[in-house]
Amino acid sequence: MLRRLFLKNDDSSRPLSWWSRLLLAGLGLALAVPLTVACMLKPDPTGKGYGTHEQLGLPPCTFTTVVGIRCPSCGMTTSWAFFMRGRVDRAMMANTGGTLLVLIAVVTTPWALATGARGRFLWGRPTDIAIALGTAVVLVVTLLDWAVRLAVG
Repeated sequence: MLRRLFLKNDDSSRPLSWWSRLLLAGLGLALAVPLTVACMLKPDPTGKGYGTHEQLGLPPCTFTTVVGIRCPSCGMTTSWAFFMRGRVDRAMMANTGGTLLVLIAVVTTPWALATGARGRFLWGRPTDIAIALGTAVVLVVTLLDWAVRLAVG
């Protein structure tokens, strides 16, 4: 029952079109880039998640500069850098939503590459419900994490 809610098996055995294979391979490669970059970044040693993205030549967080408080995505780059070093605890401390995103990227990258190369969905095709639910969970966790950090100070 749960499997049918999240995976479509009816069309997973059919060969994918060349266009779908190309898109999935592109998705896998596109996700591999930030994962690789995260491996090269030195995470903010305080674990609070300020400034890790500046190693990429990006400016300080505009939201924080203008409003004076951290934004919902503050700490995401730090969480990715910690996660890629196997420090899931530190990644969660930096930004819980970012940790979920990097986990999704780590799982999706090989799946997309393997599916694109194979020409058939590996483990079945995700349903629209699965994609929407996953997106909603990451969004809600990110906003709750932000609210808690603002409340705690």
